[in-house]
Amino acid sequence: MNLIPVDATMRSLPWYRERWPWILMSGPAIVIVAGLFTGWLAFTSEDGLVVDDYYKQGLAINQVLGRGDAAERRGISAHLTQSDGRVRVVLRDRAETVALTLRLVHPTRAGMDRNVTLRMTQPGIYEGALPVPSPGRWHVALEAREWRLAGEWSLPAAGALALGAHRSPHSSQ
Repeated sequence: MNLIPVDATMRSLPWYRERWPWILMSGPAIVIVAGLFTGWLAFTSEDGLVVDDYYKQGLAINQVLGRGDAAERRGISAHLTQSDGRVRVVLRDRAETVALTLRLVHPTRAGMDRNVTLRMTQPGIYEGALPVPSPGRWHVALEAREWRLAGEWSLPAAGALALGAHRSPHSSQ
C-alpha cells in the first residue's frame, strides 16, 4: 500500500477554530440582537402620537382657531422668558386677565407635556413655576378664556419667546 504523508498545513482544524463559520454566523446573530432591541424599545416606549379621542379633537379645532383670531383682533402679544425653574410672561393687552395658562407641548411625547398656571404679580406681568423642560422644540400655547396665543420655542437655545401680533418671524429661533 502506498500511504501519502499528511502535511501539517493540510490538517483540518475543528469547525469552531475556523474563521468562516464565525463570519457567516455573525450576520444572523446581529439581526437577532437588533430584533430583540427593537422589541424592547417598542414595549417600553410610549406611543405619543396616538390619540384616543381624535374625532373630538378634530371638532374642537375650530374653537381653538377662533380664540387665536380673538387674540389677533385685540392686538394681544406676550414676551416669555424662562429661568431658574420659573417662567415670566409680560403681556401687552387692552384688558387685564387675572390668570393665564401656559401649555408646553412636546411634538412627539405627550408624557412630557406641561401645563402651568400663571398668576399676575404686577399689572401685565405673570409668573409661574416651570421646571426646566428637556432641550428641544416645544409647541407653546398661552391661553385665557377668550383668547389664545401659540408658537414654537426651541429650548435652551432661545432664552425668550415673543408671541402675538408684534412678534418677529424668527423670534422663536
